[in-house]
Amino acid sequence: MTQHQAPPTDPAGADSGLGTRPGPADGSPLPPRPAVVTLVGNPRPGSRTLGAAQAVAARVADHLGLAAGPAEAGSTDPASSPGSSGSSGSSGSSGNPTTATIDLAEIAAEILTTVHPRADAAREVVAGATVLVVATPVYKGSYTGLLKAFLDLYGPDGLAGVVAVPVVVSGNPAHALAGEMHLRPLLVELGATVPTRTLALLDSQLGEAELASTVDAWLDRAGGPLLRAASAAVGQDVPTHQTAPELAEVTR
Repeated sequence: MTQHQAPPTDPAGADSGLGTRPGPADGSPLPPRPAVVTLVGNPRPGSRTLGAAQAVAARVADHLGLAAGPAEAGSTDPASSPGSSGSSGSSGSSGNPTTATIDLAEIAAEILTTVHPRADAAREVVAGATVLVVATPVYKGSYTGLLKAFLDLYGPDGLAGVVAVPVVVSGNPAHALAGEMHLRPLLVELGATVPTRTLALLDSQLGEAELASTVDAWLDRAGGPLLRAASAAVGQDVPTHQTAPELAEVTR
């Protein structure tokens, strides 16, 4: 297998690759960006959709070799966290954030206002992700208005370069196609790469054991395309093994 090296660090000593953003004019680096971001569109804070989405993100991070555990639900101040808004996260071995969670319910009142700094901070985190897990309950056969209002803050190709994983949660098997018919096309319209089919979860599958087995079964089918897309997003050849420790080195 071809060996890959991460790009050299900048003079300020910032970590390389997708882990950092271009710094201000004075050359100081901005905080590192998480590799896997979870975006939750349920209007109820601390929802079951949130818990399921974080579990999916943790399994995806593990599949990509990022060695991240599930993040704890909660809020952080955007001023003290790297772009996080209504979010939480966990870090890889380098100390850089590996995952972050944005629960839109916590900033819902701000999204439709003229000035929305927390929403802007969340928007920056989402657009800077390598992999974005987007989760929504099915509401009237589609995604929630809250999720749509947030995504409407982006211009054309606002999610270009992001590998997105659509996840829908519903109480009725008849709603399983809502993600493919509505959420997936929306993400593609915003420029995201969506290499997998939507992961459709039923409320009855959200118990810890059944959720884990359902996500693992989905990864058996979707893991290959997801890994190839994520590797391409960071400019790497596709690894020949199941997980991608080299990908992890670039995204940290």
